[in-house]
Amino acid sequence: MRMLIGGEWIDREARTTVTRPYDGAAIDTVPAASAGDVRAAIDAAEAGAAAMRGLAPHERSSMLRRAAGLLDDAREEIAHLLAQEVGKTIKEARGEASRPPAIFELCAEATRDLGGELLPYGAAPGTENRRGYWMRVPVGIVSAISPFNFPAALSAHKVGPALAAGNAVVLKPAGKTPLALLRLAEAVVEAGFPPGALNVVTCSGADAEPMLTDPRVRAITFTGSTEVGETITRKAGIKRLHLELGSNSAVAVMADADLDDAWDRLVSGPFTVAGQVCISVQRILVEESGYARFLEEYVPRVQALRTGDPLDESTDIGPMISEQAAHRAEQWVAEAVAAGARVLCGGTRVGTLFEPTVAVDCPHTEKLWAEEAFAPIVLVEPVADLDEAIAMTNESKYGLQAGIYTSDVDKAFRFAEAVDCGGVNVNDISFWRADFQPYGGRKLSGIGREGVRFAIEEMTEQKVVAFRLR
Repeated sequence: MRMLIGGEWIDREARTTVTRPYDGAAIDTVPAASAGDVRAAIDAAEAGAAAMRGLAPHERSSMLRRAAGLLDDAREEIAHLLAQEVGKTIKEARGEASRPPAIFELCAEATRDLGGELLPYGAAPGTENRRGYWMRVPVGIVSAISPFNFPAALSAHKVGPALAAGNAVVLKPAGKTPLALLRLAEAVVEAGFPPGALNVVTCSGADAEPMLTDPRVRAITFTGSTEVGETITRKAGIKRLHLELGSNSAVAVMADADLDDAWDRLVSGPFTVAGQVCISVQRILVEESGYARFLEEYVPRVQALRTGDPLDESTDIGPMISEQAAHRAEQWVAEAVAAGARVLCGGTRVGTLFEPTVAVDCPHTEKLWAEEAFAPIVLVEPVADLDEAIAMTNESKYGLQAGIYTSDVDKAFRFAEAVDCGGVNVNDISFWRADFQPYGGRKLSGIGREGVRFAIEEMTEQKVVAFRLR
């Protein structure tokens, strides 16, 4: 595959090989772009932004809708790319491949609703002879940096709203997973967007620095680790920042919960995409009176999950993104066990395949509890009551999403209002979002919100027009 700069598909002699995490087999190669290529992409985006500003909202809406149709036609192709480069099971990959068409459709609808408001001049002394309004205008150039775990869906969440708002985009895929994202870019080009409206550079993080520092870039949208997010913040300067970062999400299970309704979600939540999801269920907090029964039923359900080849329809959990990532998870488990934690199932790996792991009695000072595991590992902890569940959820430095299972609406409201995070799911796990809702975190989980309309607000600015009447 090739990268995209100024409407042209560009190759380079130096190329990077994309491999399958499952077995290391080569899938394809992409150009090894340089910092010069990134600067060329920003140059192209400058022209693309001017062309995008000249398009009427209905024109951008029509292009987004065409892109949605093309992405819908390519769903199975994109799913197979995701299963290979990310290591998602084919079932998970099909789920992700269904999202970009829906996101672009939502963007097409939102484009037509961009507007503003009449300002209430006359409400303050000295404004009686003024009339005016505010409107939303595009920021211009948006740098978008996509993660490895949802390269198609989360790129759509960045590219779609940026184009809907009338911006141009320079997009950097994660080094290990550029293929599905490049296929998405093909659909955008075929949909008729102006040259330079979308540019994709397959470069290293170091070579991507102009995407952060170039003053022509007016907004940066990034999904990834908190550490990288902090680096971006230091380097970016005065720009709009949307950062969706790490988490170690908790789900509270109260004694009055309907567990028959909860088991499937609690079993899948920690282990989807091999646990490499920012809103994975990392901590399950179970009210003490039901704790023993919970473990008796939960552990065998987890042990029944099947790891293996992601292209095998019967596989439940595919590989982690790299052997280095799997080795790091194995180390964290070993450190927690040395500190007193007990592993009830899993805890070991073969290459990039990490067994689904349930652990208890983990000290809260251990990385496995306090940091983002980003692995198929879940910690189960007893809590005395709702107050302790709230306190334990909030002791995290992260605040992305949380969940609670309870039949008591008062408990649900208390938990939802007291937990310090961006979203709370009642009678569901932390691992759920709708693509149109405001999605993002608090504390070290980031700033800003995705979710089409809310992302469009992040990628536009308010402009005031005021008339002085004679």
